[in-house]
Amino acid sequence: MYWSAYSLVPIMAAVLVRRGNLTSICLFNLPILRRGYWFRSCVESNKAAIFKADPFRKFLKTVRFSSSLAMSSLDLSGIFPPIVTPFGDNEGVNHDKLKYNFSKWNEIPFSGYVVQGSNGEYAYMRAEEKIDLVHKVRELAPKGKLILAGSGCEATRDTIEMTNKMAEAGADAALVVTPCFYKSGMTAEALEKHFTKVADSSPIPVILYSVPANTGIDLPAECIIKLSSHPNIIALKDSGGDITKIGYVIHKTAGNNFQVLAGSASFLLASYCLGAVGGVCALANVLGREVCKLHEMHKHGKMEEAKLLQHKLILPNTAVTKTYGVPGLKKSMEFFGLYGGPTRSPLLPLKDSQEAELRDIFKLFGGYQA
Repeated sequence: MYWSAYSLVPIMAAVLVRRGNLTSICLFNLPILRRGYWFRSCVESNKAAIFKADPFRKFLKTVRFSSSLAMSSLDLSGIFPPIVTPFGDNEGVNHDKLKYNFSKWNEIPFSGYVVQGSNGEYAYMRAEEKIDLVHKVRELAPKGKLILAGSGCEATRDTIEMTNKMAEAGADAALVVTPCFYKSGMTAEALEKHFTKVADSSPIPVILYSVPANTGIDLPAECIIKLSSHPNIIALKDSGGDITKIGYVIHKTAGNNFQVLAGSASFLLASYCLGAVGGVCALANVLGREVCKLHEMHKHGKMEEAKLLQHKLILPNTAVTKTYGVPGLKKSMEFFGLYGGPTRSPLLPLKDSQEAELRDIFKLFGGYQA
């Protein structure tokens, strides 16, 4: 009997499901040659396993990926708070406080959550802590909410390993920051090869993460544009705030259905006006309803109201990012009945004068607790 190339994917998926004793199967986008469409065999409770199986991965390498539908496997529109990591007095992760914060956050119409981003003090956490936190968040987040997990490491091989572990822990996509320790060596070519290798090996979609304030490296626009054609690189989170660059990237990647997320509430509306689909905003930890409201205002064409709200959010957003950073973000959460808690050393807590200044900024918002 003649077997066409496009009949092999469902057969391979079925075999893998039986070999792995995997129980529930659903279909979502993965490469197949039939009429240019793509199908992906997914296991709801253990979806990473099927992609890690050697026979399936070897088969995929023989098939030319098409970005058009692979890109649409995850809709990243909306607001994603990059959640803080709640520490106790001993600087260990406090899971009870995490659960408490989620009881509040889950009442807000977020599209999902970013775990182990910059505001989660990712750089100060051990690998096992990072993975465990994703497990916990997957349990606490309502069904249908996306989990984007930070998996970037300095070495490519470590990033690949961490990305796979994040997938196993339940992440829907990996947020991969630029490696930065050897800055002079992080050329466009080096970064392109790094992200390509990670995406080639990842069982979940990859989101590029450019945060020059922390890394000292602004991922070049042309590098992003090239990487956008990779079927497993679906988006960019840009925290640099160069609105001209953001607009240029959106324009040049439009044919790839590549998505762009604003990395700050300060330029969220400006990014929307250029075609960004959503935002990963530190301020959403504190003023989640307001940030989501801005998203909805733009979505429904209420631009005058959106502009007023955007102006209102700039000062508090600056306070919890550039001015006071994570210590300020955690302290401001406590003004609204959330748990912020201490940061992990060597980050220092705010001084009394800084806290007073922060209170003056946030007391104008509803829900503020003196």
